[in-house]
Amino acid sequence: MTSRTRFTGKTALVTGAGSGIGRAIAVSLAAEGAQVVAAGRRREPLEETVRLIEEAGGKALAVAADVTDATDVQALVAAAVDRFGSLDVAVNNAGVFRGGLPLADLPEADWHEQLAVNLTGVFLALRAEVRQMRTQAAGGAIVNIASIFGAHARTPGAAAYAATKAAVSVLTRGAALDHIRDGVRINAVSPGAVETPMSLRPGETAADRAERAAQTLPLGRISTTDEIAAAVLYLASDDASSVVGTDLVVDSGATA
Repeated sequence: MTSRTRFTGKTALVTGAGSGIGRAIAVSLAAEGAQVVAAGRRREPLEETVRLIEEAGGKALAVAADVTDATDVQALVAAAVDRFGSLDVAVNNAGVFRGGLPLADLPEADWHEQLAVNLTGVFLALRAEVRQMRTQAAGGAIVNIASIFGAHARTPGAAAYAATKAAVSVLTRGAALDHIRDGVRINAVSPGAVETPMSLRPGETAADRAERAAQTLPLGRISTTDEIAAAVLYLASDDASSVVGTDLVVDSGATA
């Protein structure tokens, strides 16, 4: 049986923690004993994540930060260490999708925003997190959230998004090799369709999506946010102590 206290005494930082996958990860980490720093651009949804954690008996801190700003990211890591004393786990989940159009029709601003948040944001977070973790005797573990749309699959109308997420997968592996001897394990999770608004097609309802998944996915349904969180927690925990530089696909069999 998996221990429910895998993260007791550890501090975990989650970006994009105000909703969806990020919130599920933050709540799940807290449920297993972590002190959680919930980060994102808007404070209000972060405070809701903190409320959920505290109501369940956990400890959490909301920090508004823009992952595309190096100063913000450095301050975010510092806030985690100042409040809880260390940074043991980091999950770089913040991301945006600006798609639905063929590449030739994609506004340049949408390209730059996805590149800034999905890739540069992960780089800046990784850099700041590793710099802290390698000063700690116990090191740390980092999980980046990529996507099956990237290194594993492509879909019309998402070329730019897929390019950024494929880059996250490669960045993860390269950083893992660079820093495993520093005591920092780095891996990625690549979700497929998940029960969040991002997986809804234009004009589609949740019921429509469920019907589509039943017909198109080998599993017959899309993943829940808790299932993605479970994969992240595995990679971040000592259960995965020899897992280095992997990209774990969780996609209901879509790319099998």
